[in-house]
Amino acid sequence: MRRVPALAAAAFLALLSLDAGQWGPLQAADTAISAAFRGYGERHPDLIAVVRVATDIAVTWLYLAAGAVATLVLHARRRRRDALFTGAVTAVIPILWSLMHLWLHSPRPTGGFVEVHTNGFPSGHTSNAAAAALAAALLLWPRLRPRGRVLLAVLATAFALFVGLTRVMLLAHWPTDVVGGWLLALAVVPPLALLTRLPDRSGAVAR
Repeated sequence: MRRVPALAAAAFLALLSLDAGQWGPLQAADTAISAAFRGYGERHPDLIAVVRVATDIAVTWLYLAAGAVATLVLHARRRRRDALFTGAVTAVIPILWSLMHLWLHSPRPTGGFVEVHTNGFPSGHTSNAAAAALAAALLLWPRLRPRGRVLLAVLATAFALFVGLTRVMLLAHWPTDVVGGWLLALAVVPPLALLTRLPDRSGAVAR
């Protein structure tokens, strides 16, 4: 399981390099996919209006507020390691993608259904959603029975995929930016869990 974050980190760095180097085939794929979504959106303006609202479920201020509340609740229940983990995820993910938006020249699609005038790699909304989904899964997994775990995995995955899809549908990001957001969360959140919620010798997660 520890190999997954390492593989995600390697894939993220490779994607980052290709994006920064403006690799032709990657840009062509981004352009083609975005063009298809543009045409679909122009034919379905009512759906785009709904998606404009729905996508903000992962807006950064809401992500930070929800993370802060969850951290305080966990701390109040004396689940201090879980609180530390939640607080770390809440802080680290936006810091990382914000720094990359500052340093990496990666323009977003022009003339989209929403206008955002910052660099786009990786998608902040997608990073937030994927990080929140992973954190929730890691926190709840030990407390659930098998059926609950299946439902949790489906809901967490669907949430992260949904937010990423809305960003591409609205032409707020290239598909590459969204994939980068998923990979960033997958590379960062599990190691934070290991650092802040170390298992004891019996394998149980410390509280």
